[in-house]
Amino acid sequence: MVMVKVALGLMSAAAMIAAVPAMAHGQEIANELERCGTDAKGPAILVDVRGFAAATGTVRLQSYPATKAAWLTKGEWLNRIDIAAKPTNGAMRFCMPVPRPGRYGIAVRHDRDGNGKTDLSRDGGGFSNNPSISIFNLGKPGVEKAAFYAGPGVTKITINLQYM
Repeated sequence: MVMVKVALGLMSAAAMIAAVPAMAHGQEIANELERCGTDAKGPAILVDVRGFAAATGTVRLQSYPATKAAWLTKGEWLNRIDIAAKPTNGAMRFCMPVPRPGRYGIAVRHDRDGNGKTDLSRDGGGFSNNPSISIFNLGKPGVEKAAFYAGPGVTKITINLQYM
């Protein structure tokens, strides 16, 4: 009887784990601001990006799980938004959906000439929580400095671009 209860408990745990949706990696999405509107259900992150040095090139936002293994690792981002840089008064707004409430990090790159390559002397970047970046860390802060909690609704953050 005890073995049957243990087996049933393990089967229930396996069913619960199977019911949790897997996090999708590498999904390119549009910047749909209505997903973060007043009637939005979330979970999503409303990101205000400020401090654009120019209204040229492209902007890329990527969301990551806030783990050391995934943070800023190629191919480990969850969602990516790539659009033309068209700031108003030096700012742009983005809506980044996330799979579920939890800890995440957001990375932003302003590719001023739109060539798809990072030029540390010209392009700008920023991260959630606005950690300082420098040539010494190649503009890549640790996950503990950029991680934040996104709740079940719409979480609002501001990222200030930095240029070296």
